Amino acid sequence: MTRGDGPALPLYLSEPGRAVADFGLYLAARPLMPRLPHGDGHPVLVLPGLLADDTSTRVLRATLRRLGYRVHGWRLGRNIGPTAACVAGMRDRVDDLSDRYGRPLSLVGWSLGGIFARDLARRTPDSVRQVVTLGSPFRMTRHSQSRASRAFDRYSHLHVEHRSLPLEADGSPLPVPTTSIYSHYDGIVHWQTCLETPGERSENIAVVASHLGIGHHPAALWAIADRLAQPAGTWAPFRPPAFLRPAFPRPDVPGPLADVAAA
Repeated sequence: MTRGDGPALPLYLSEPGRAVADFGLYLAARPLMPRLPHGDGHPVLVLPGLLADDTSTRVLRATLRRLGYRVHGWRLGRNIGPTAACVAGMRDRVDDLSDRYGRPLSLVGWSLGGIFARDLARRTPDSVRQVVTLGSPFRMTRHSQSRASRAFDRYSHLHVEHRSLPLEADGSPLPVPTTSIYSHYDGIVHWQTCLETPGERSENIAVVASHLGIGHHPAALWAIADRLAQPAGTWAPFRPPAFLRPAFPRPDVPGPLADVAAA
């Protein structure tokens, strides 16, 4: 396997077991949850990954709800890609929630859900406060960089939106603050495909988690809570508290898109 292809086979095969271990870490860290940064109660929409539904984001949504946010699942069943029901349903969901609360909402997307969240932010920037993605390969340049490509293609005949690679060819920043949370130990997508170009309102946060467990990993939950707790209209790069610094490796910076494609 060449550098830049999908994750190594041992990482891929160990994903389910490591996701269970990540959940064990969450259970062990629950006594620390009251120390998570609390928010201002603004609405948050959580989008699941490929082949997953709102059940997969239950821990994440429950955690954010305890922190005071108005948290919502996408209510579109299993995520099998950009079907007509999915594309229209997500737009309607964003419109409904922004109208209901009279304020922009934050989008938290896991894997494919993060790619959808970035799309929504570009299409409806006035309705989106910020975007946080979890293991989302929005810089993917080849199908081989994801071990989920076959599962995605299995439903391609139902998709109403078809993209060419690279997914975000121009590399232009989102019109809203954005944070990409990723892991070098991701067994589904290559971690390089998850890197945002750092800027005035964009950043990467590295954690030590599996792809299937990143949504309930304690470090990822802390990072999400910290990002959402920033006052509206303000943004500053993530700085973990001193006692948690070992849980957050130094984040990577992406090279030119051509380098990722040729890797």
